[in-house]
Amino acid sequence: MSEPTTARAAPTAAGIAARHALGWLVAANAVGVGLAVLLLWPDLNDVLGPLTYGRWVPLHLDWQLYGGCALPLVAVLLQWCLGERPPSGVAQARVAVGLWSLALLLGGVAWLGGGSSGKMFLEWHGWTRPLLPLAMVVLWAVLASHAWRRRGEPDRSGHAGRAAVLLVLLAVPGVLYWSAGRGVYPSVNPDSGGATGTRLLLSTLGIVVIFGLLAEILGLARRRSGPWFWGYAGFSALVGAAIEHGNASHHEAAEILGLATLLGWIPLAWFHFTGGQGVAAARRWWAAAYAWWVLLVVLGLLNFLPGFSERLKFTNAMVGHAHLAMAGLVTSANLAVLQELGAGRRFRRFWLWQIACAVQIAALAFLGWGELGHGAELFYSAPWTQAIYGLRLVAGLGMLGASVAWWCDARGATNEGVAT
Repeated sequence: MSEPTTARAAPTAAGIAARHALGWLVAANAVGVGLAVLLLWPDLNDVLGPLTYGRWVPLHLDWQLYGGCALPLVAVLLQWCLGERPPSGVAQARVAVGLWSLALLLGGVAWLGGGSSGKMFLEWHGWTRPLLPLAMVVLWAVLASHAWRRRGEPDRSGHAGRAAVLLVLLAVPGVLYWSAGRGVYPSVNPDSGGATGTRLLLSTLGIVVIFGLLAEILGLARRRSGPWFWGYAGFSALVGAAIEHGNASHHEAAEILGLATLLGWIPLAWFHFTGGQGVAAARRWWAAAYAWWVLLVVLGLLNFLPGFSERLKFTNAMVGHAHLAMAGLVTSANLAVLQELGAGRRFRRFWLWQIACAVQIAALAFLGWGELGHGAELFYSAPWTQAIYGLRLVAGLGMLGASVAWWCDARGATNEGVAT
């Protein structure tokens, strides 16, 4: 009798995007740990020069946004548009996602060399400026071609939805290329003292719409929630259009009340996302994402209020708030999405990530709150500030370890053998 052989499970287009996403999450977290080390021991910048703190920051930010945060959405689009496609679709997806990752890699090389536009999350400049838009065009062509081939299938509502989403996505490469230009708007706006209620409301509303569409595509949305969810989205957009734009003070009642409309999404998000069965392994990730979402909305409104904004603006507390959004909400939601797509086995280290993320956010918030009147102690590395930066480094190492485990889990999902 012959020995059983082992065959690798065939990779899917969504699985390919998932592995790239988690790979970039690992890379961005590794850079984040390096930045935490430089904050704790700033003299190391002299050793690393010219690859100092400022050269590494764009890699951490952009690899998180365009890699770890964006590619899970690409995985959703690939599965939605390709469906059960022949191997040619998987091969095309591999090329498209590979070009996306190549753009991020080349961008990182340029940013380490000092080639940056100076605008946060839009550092694409010079020869790197067209790289990601071109990768997006290739990806769009793959999505559109397979969506067109599926037009004969009986799912009419699915065809209409794919066509509408692809029509909107067609503008994204051009908008990204245009907005990265230095002449579009300055990296620091001299006409504004900070984010206005209007900008915060509309930018958060964009995230809400993306998650709402995810619920629809993944079959998680409750049928009765649709009119309420999208109706409130339209109402929020009208509020954002009605209140003052530009240099509007956060002391104005209209700005505060406009931003407060985000509180309505706390019950609506739960109601909208609990309609479908979903994958059991994804439920704890959805629950974590919802918990982070509640904190993000409540603390975001609190940080905007007079008295809090003046104290916390441009401090480590704002860095902590960014981690609350990206590492807490978005990462947890993305892990849930990847589980729904079957892109990995049950992702391990759930509590390691959640606890480490919470410790990091709490440490940064505490440090930011104490910065007022203690700027010199922060600048000259007083022991209490060093202790907080050390705690942040430990938390970052925990998050890095969790992301490495997820990447291994995603690889194992396609590399584990089956007896034949």
